[in-house]
Amino acid sequence: MAPGIIGKGDASSFFAQSKQGTPPNLYVGLDEDELRAKSDRRLLYYGSPFHRDIISGSRGLYIYTASGHRILDWTSGQMSCLLGHGHHEIVQVIHDHALQLDHLFSGMISPPVISLGERLCSALPEGLDRALFLSTGGESNEAAIKLAKVYTGKFEIVGIGGSWHGMTAQAQGAQYHFGRRGHGPPMPGMHMLPAPNAYRSVFRTSEGYHDWKTEMDHGWRQIDLQSCGSLAACIVECIQSSAGMHVLPSGYLAALKEHCEARGMLLIVDEAQTGIGRCGDFVAINNEAFVPDILTLSKTLGNGLPLSAVVTSDKIGLEAARRGFFFYTTHVNDPLPAAVGDKVLEILFRDRLVDHARAMGRLLHAGLDRLFSRYGCIGDVRGRGLMAGIEIVSDRESKAPALPLAHAIADRAYRLGLWANLSSHPSFGGTFRIAPPITISVDQVKEGLAILEKAFAETEGTLPLHNDV
Repeated sequence: MAPGIIGKGDASSFFAQSKQGTPPNLYVGLDEDELRAKSDRRLLYYGSPFHRDIISGSRGLYIYTASGHRILDWTSGQMSCLLGHGHHEIVQVIHDHALQLDHLFSGMISPPVISLGERLCSALPEGLDRALFLSTGGESNEAAIKLAKVYTGKFEIVGIGGSWHGMTAQAQGAQYHFGRRGHGPPMPGMHMLPAPNAYRSVFRTSEGYHDWKTEMDHGWRQIDLQSCGSLAACIVECIQSSAGMHVLPSGYLAALKEHCEARGMLLIVDEAQTGIGRCGDFVAINNEAFVPDILTLSKTLGNGLPLSAVVTSDKIGLEAARRGFFFYTTHVNDPLPAAVGDKVLEILFRDRLVDHARAMGRLLHAGLDRLFSRYGCIGDVRGRGLMAGIEIVSDRESKAPALPLAHAIADRAYRLGLWANLSSHPSFGGTFRIAPPITISVDQVKEGLAILEKAFAETEGTLPLHNDV
């Protein structure tokens, strides 16, 4: 068995369970047309059209439609089901705590919250010593920004172009991908740095490489001109998922931290999708041996349940408390989701899933690189570990986005049994966002790659670079 591959005695039983072909039968005898009519009549639009299929079940790495179509889920729900759907140990924790310890007064503390805080902070670098547990990623980023404002006594926040941090006022004010229009003025004091898009950035060295350092320095000069002198924090993702799976260049975080320190700012790293093993490290900051002032986690920490975390140093936490920081919500430090998060971390370390994600990531990227060598409509393949992006273009010379083609490929892959989310916002073109559960097996990586290959081969306009189609 190859190093890092899961075998007997750890997650093999879960892999076997994931391969079961029988769809879950929680909902049987559904009339899809009737359900769609009710959906059209009763559900409020919130920014994205609903998919036509009604999803009636999920198990392991698969989701099932009401008509019985089985689909390999390569986006982990909303990039959240880190261990797959319906993991039996997670199900048991939910059952036990729903019966015995579900929800408490917000000022009360319970054993699962203490255990999760201890397990999480012990696994993080020194300087990330204290945790607060909330529900969503937006909520955790809202709390992190408020924490930075209270600690520094300042209010201006810097975000990165193409970022996505959530729907609450301060989190949304710091994001520059989508959702800023139509809601009135954003929070005051919000500034944007250029997105480090190595594929499309106009900042280039004489050799043609992405000159991210000059790009960053230029951005900070613009911010200094705009700032009223009250810069509190900068917030950044290690991989800009919504912007098309762009990985921060090596050294970017350290350089960003230098700019922040020169201005008396804190640096917040948002690891909603990259955290808890998905990128081949426990958290993505480990890849750079970097420690931010504040770290936020969500999505993957709860395996699909609403759970997020804000983690910071003793120094910041204690001083902010002295200055009156508060983020008092109905579901702060709730025991049931905390118990789930604690179990997620227990399984992650027990079953060596970080190593497994790294190994499966190598296999995934090798397969995607092969697709790149075979289809000229693939402009770029990027990512790290079990996070990957495939950007679709009309041709590699112009790099012009090819959204209709990307949609056609995505639709064909879906019909063939693979769900790989296509981010199609015109701010960056069409990019497939791939982030499967890290319990994925070798066979399931190969299954998804084979479906993608077939989808490219059967879609007109993919510009084959080989003669065997």
